[in-house]
Amino acid sequence: MESLFLTNLTSPPLLFFFLGVLAVLVRSDLEIPTQVAKFLSLYLLFAIGFKGGVALAESPLDSSVFLTILAALFLAAVVPLIAFFVLRRKIALADAAAIAATYGSISAVTFVTCTSYLDAAGIEWSGYLVAAMALMESPAIIIGILLYRLYGRDGSSSQAALDMGELLRESCLNGSVFLILGSLVIGWLTGPAGMAQISPVVTDLFIGVLCLFLLDMGIVAARRLQDLRASGQEGGFGAPGLVGMALALPLTNGLLAGALALMLALPEGDALLLTVLGASASYIAVPAAMRLALPEANPSIYLPMSLAVTFPFNLLIGIPLYHEVLRMFMAT
Repeated sequence: MESLFLTNLTSPPLLFFFLGVLAVLVRSDLEIPTQVAKFLSLYLLFAIGFKGGVALAESPLDSSVFLTILAALFLAAVVPLIAFFVLRRKIALADAAAIAATYGSISAVTFVTCTSYLDAAGIEWSGYLVAAMALMESPAIIIGILLYRLYGRDGSSSQAALDMGELLRESCLNGSVFLILGSLVIGWLTGPAGMAQISPVVTDLFIGVLCLFLLDMGIVAARRLQDLRASGQEGGFGAPGLVGMALALPLTNGLLAGALALMLALPEGDALLLTVLGASASYIAVPAAMRLALPEANPSIYLPMSLAVTFPFNLLIGIPLYHEVLRMFMAT
């Protein structure tokens, strides 16, 4: 466990994340321009999608692939249900639904960081996990909104139908999902020949761009933590309780995802990626959908929970912890 932890702690992407956090703590004026940050995000989605598609082209599509994707969709459906029923008696209904959607959906950057961690350790992983990641974005968003409509009392059926139509479009066709699925398909169609043509862009630049992106994420996460302290007064938990939930949810969800990975007898790299997908939380797709479909939810609660607490926890402690636990069970 110690070696895995130290390997992750000394990785350049993680260290750049903490450099961003430090910049906020010491009140440096370091800033990544918004358009540059957006470009970095688009690059990472394109690169991981294309590499996953190429890996998918080189691997057979057997029953284990479909079972793993079904397990990923199961997680995306069950996790928001568990989170919602735990939270709904403690905080406002809209906030409980938004948090449920947040933790049922996934963090593409956590997934990308985990693939970098596996590559550095020389552990193979399968390209179809990229498809599983993309498919997990939307179901939790839809379930979160349906739970709010089901248990709320102030929404008419006609308005709910209109909102759900827009919600389906927003959650299934938002830019991040569209780009990563499109890149996956292109990588799958072009295969190794396509990789040979753009390898310098997709592989050689990847770690450097990830470092810059995580530098920006460190800056954003540190600022969002301040928002969480301010908004904690509104929740029945208070700020410490919200932080506690933001730590408990990834551990619980990761345990469920890891159990599914072991039941499916996935290889080490794939098992870790499925576990990380289950343990991660969205801070891009869900906030965009919540602004449209659930404006009653307070973004200064669910967004800082995922971005300022769960995201750095998974990067620093979660990935090596999940890896060690999986290895322990696989060795028995």
